[in-house]
Amino acid sequence: MSDNEQDVTLAWRASEEQKSKAKKFRIFAWLSWVVALGGEGTGVWMLLQGWFDDGNLYLLIGLLVGIAAFAILGNILWKRANKQDPASRSEPFKFFIQNQLGAIITMIAFLPLLALILLDKDMDPKNKKIAGGIGGVLAVIAVLIGVEFDPASVEQYSLDMNECATQIKTGQPTVSCSPEVAEQATQIVDDTAAIEAANPTGSDVVYWITPPDGIEHDSPRVFHLCEDVSVLRDKPITAGTVTEAYSQNVIRITKQIEMEQRQCGFTTE
Repeated sequence: MSDNEQDVTLAWRASEEQKSKAKKFRIFAWLSWVVALGGEGTGVWMLLQGWFDDGNLYLLIGLLVGIAAFAILGNILWKRANKQDPASRSEPFKFFIQNQLGAIITMIAFLPLLALILLDKDMDPKNKKIAGGIGGVLAVIAVLIGVEFDPASVEQYSLDMNECATQIKTGQPTVSCSPEVAEQATQIVDDTAAIEAANPTGSDVVYWITPPDGIEHDSPRVFHLCEDVSVLRDKPITAGTVTEAYSQNVIRITKQIEMEQRQCGFTTE
């Protein structure tokens, strides 16, 4: 892999649209989990009040099914959010919690209630066995749905985006272009082509304001055709490929192509 291909692995970041979708999914996931936890709280209260000492088995089973349904719904929505805006493996604790939160919440929603059911000395033994068995099966299913066995990550999306951009450029089958990375990979390819067309040498070289920390800008910035354009005068400048610009969150091509071509001496018109 070339240096440019390595550099792009730093470039992927969730778009505003992806962040917005992820936020909505997470809000609805939490609402679902709150209902599941509320169902657990209700069940615990009813058990302590003796509601199931003399029957009401179907009510208890219905409560367990409801908890499972809302826990599973929350888990599915949370996974969808993580597909849109994943965590980074560079932060192991956050990465683990963000990806396995559904399983954790589901265990919290089931274990105390199941423990009370199994330890309840006043409930009919047969009903206890039935409710405990059904609750245990539902808990296992819901927890497994909450577990993320192959979590998405910023690093993996960056590698996928790099491969996607390469496949687009070379006309290969775009097997790496998942919806999560395809948009930005396509933008890199399009911006590279525009820069090469605007530069008489056909070079993929652009210029941008150097980030304060030398790593990346906090907000998206613009890259330009050469260091002599007016907006870059008297500013610290970095030069590199479009791929390298993206790695520093410089992801917007200048809208003044013709003006910058004149300022750079690329045209005599």
